[in-house]
Amino acid sequence: MDTTDAMRRWELENEVEWHQEGEDELYRYDAAEQAAVLAKKPWTTDPQYYKHVRVSALALLKMAMHCRSGGDIEVMGLMQGKVAGDTFIVIDTFALPVEGTETRVNAQSEAYEYMVEFMQSQKASGRHENVVGWYHSHPGYGCWLSGIDVSTQMLNQTYQEPFLAIVIDPIRTAAAGRVEIGAFRTFPQGVKPPGATASEYQTIPLNKIEDFGVHADEYYSLGISFFKSSLDSQLLKLLWNKYWVSTLSSSPLLMSSQFLAGQIKDLSDKLEQVDGSFDRSSRFGIGMGADQKKDEKPLGKVLHDSKNIAGEQVSGQITQLIKHLLFNHDPRCCKGH
Repeated sequence: MDTTDAMRRWELENEVEWHQEGEDELYRYDAAEQAAVLAKKPWTTDPQYYKHVRVSALALLKMAMHCRSGGDIEVMGLMQGKVAGDTFIVIDTFALPVEGTETRVNAQSEAYEYMVEFMQSQKASGRHENVVGWYHSHPGYGCWLSGIDVSTQMLNQTYQEPFLAIVIDPIRTAAAGRVEIGAFRTFPQGVKPPGATASEYQTIPLNKIEDFGVHADEYYSLGISFFKSSLDSQLLKLLWNKYWVSTLSSSPLLMSSQFLAGQIKDLSDKLEQVDGSFDRSSRFGIGMGADQKKDEKPLGKVLHDSKNIAGEQVSGQITQLIKHLLFNHDPRCCKGH
C-alpha cells in the first residue's frame, strides 16, 4: 500500500467528499457578506440556528496530527473559515502554544499574543478568513464538553460570535482508524434547551460521567462533514506524507497500552457498579430499568464498551500484522512455494 492508497483509505474512513461543482465558492471569502451576517445576528433569535459544520480535509488532518502530538496531554488550537447560512465552513486551523494537563487546557496571555500576531500575518499575506472556533483534544475519554469547556465556549459565544467548539479524541482515533470528532455550541445563559433528543451512545470513563451528565443540557451537537477539492489537494498530499510516516512508524497498541489498562479498570468499576445495583434492586424487589431499551440499561452499556475495546484491539493487531508482512517479510522464504 503506497501513500496515495493510504490517503484514499483515510478519506473513505472519514467520508471525505470530493467537492467539484463551484469548488472555489467554499474558499471564497466575502467580507461584506460576513459583515451582513454579523449585523443580522440570526443566532440571537434561534439558539440552535447553526446546525452543520463542513471541515476541509486539510483542516481535519492538521487537527488530528496536532491532537495526536499531545499524547495524553490536552492541546488546543483555533479554526479559520466563515459561515454560510446555518453552516460553519472550516478552511484551515492553527495550533496554540498553551499549557495543558490530562484533563484540561487553558490559553494563557502568550497564547492570545500568538493568536493576534498570527492573524495579523495571515491578513498581511491575503488570508482574510476570521477565526470561527476553537478545537482541543480529549485523550481517551470521548468527544463532549466538560464544565470548563462549556464555560470557555459560552464566553467565546458572548464576545466572538459566530463561534464553534470542536473536540477530538486522538487515542480513540489511533485505535479506530478514523478521526473521533464532535462539534458543539452552547445555549445562552438563561435559555432552556428544547426537549432532549436521542444521541448516539458513547463510552465515557466512570470518573468523567458526572461532569458529562451535569453539563450535557448546556450545549448541543452539530452535524459534521468533510470535503476536499483540487484547490487544497497538493497541500493535503504534502501534509499526508508527514502523517503517513508517523502512522507507519508508530503502533496503536503500544501508544495506547496505558489507555487500555485504564479502559479495563473503568470497565471493571462499571461492572461492580452494575452488580451493586442488581443487589439493591433484588433486595427490595424492584425491577432494574424494565422500561429501558436494551442498550440504555447499565449492563447493556458495559457490554457496548467491552465490544468497543475488543474491536479496537483487533484492529490494532491487524494493523501490526500488515506492517509486519510489508516490512519484515523475507521474500526468499516463499521461493518454491
